[in-house]
Amino acid sequence: MTIESLPEFIAPAARLWAAIPVDARKRLLANVWCGKCRHAVTITNFTGAVKAGDLLLVGKCSECHGDVARLIETSEIAVK
Repeated sequence: MTIESLPEFIAPAARLWAAIPVDARKRLLANVWCGKCRHAVTITNFTGAVKAGDLLLVGKCSECHGDVARLIETSEIAVK
């Protein structure tokens, strides 16, 4: 899956994701905490939703395949 694809993103989440520069998206996806591995990992097979105005990515750890999530505060993102 590439960072340009938007699997199962609801429309508002897709707009927030698209407002983030591509290089920042790559860094966000590669810096997700896995509680099982106990270090930062890459999130895979992720979906996106908006929770309380912020972007929530939910997916799998690239190493142990356990559940992980990344909350991206969107107060600084200008929606296109």
